[in-house]
Amino acid sequence: MEIRQLYYFIAIAEKRTFTEAASALHISQPSLSTAIKKLENELGLTLLDRSNREVQLTKEGEIFYQKAKKLIDHFEHVTDEMKRLRENGPMELSLGMIESAKYWVPKVLSLFKAEHNDVRIQLMDILSLTDVEKALNNFEIHAAITNQYIDNEEIEAIPIYEERLVALLPGNHPLKNASSLVIEDLNEEPFIICKEGFQTRIDILNAFKKSGVKPNIQFEVERFEISCRLVEEGMGATILPENYVKFDRQASFHVKTLEDPNLSRMVYLAFNKNSYLPPLVLRFMSLVNAFFNGKVNAL
Repeated sequence: MEIRQLYYFIAIAEKRTFTEAASALHISQPSLSTAIKKLENELGLTLLDRSNREVQLTKEGEIFYQKAKKLIDHFEHVTDEMKRLRENGPMELSLGMIESAKYWVPKVLSLFKAEHNDVRIQLMDILSLTDVEKALNNFEIHAAITNQYIDNEEIEAIPIYEERLVALLPGNHPLKNASSLVIEDLNEEPFIICKEGFQTRIDILNAFKKSGVKPNIQFEVERFEISCRLVEEGMGATILPENYVKFDRQASFHVKTLEDPNLSRMVYLAFNKNSYLPPLVLRFMSLVNAFFNGKVNAL
């Protein structure tokens, strides 16, 4: 099987006639017909139903079309990467990340840059599940640091660490001196939560549900930074990842541990299994794993 045959078959599947496909491919119709028949003979499958004026895909043809598209996408991605490398020099590392990773990602990148000083690095906020899947499947990024649980056969998500969720209270809150809280303590509080589409929202609402408490949601936001500022202004309470707030020494809110085993989240390093990952990307991923396994220290 040749790449050329895959391009031919995809053209027929999308144009639905040999005439239009041949025209788009700039080859003769007999040559195209011969190439497709040869492909079917090699596979031992009938891929096209030629009984109608418009060509229809058989069940086997539909499966082959989906697989061929993925192969061509991957092939073109690799080709583009090699062309860019030849024309623009050192490769880039493109990374999507959640907000709470901002405190440790620079530490790993300092190790990475010590080894690959001439590599350009792109860091992008990619927060929701839809955005993570889209960015990975469209090859917009090499990898994503995400807390989203990804159920996608094209994406592999490697757990790297678990982090607790903590409560944030305004500076003048009656419970500001409490050593810790339980979900029930937030029962009547005006509550600030991330909008739909975020795994953290699901985790928080599940914890409320298991405690038999309905949150008094007053604000739905996209970024943790907005949540923090609303809490500082006394607009309500919220629950955020501990790693996001524990290094903020200038904040005027109170951070409280929540005595609830359900309030934690897993953070993953995700990548597209069908994507070509250059050696430098694999090296970054190995440094992340080493960092959280205690094998390196960038502090």
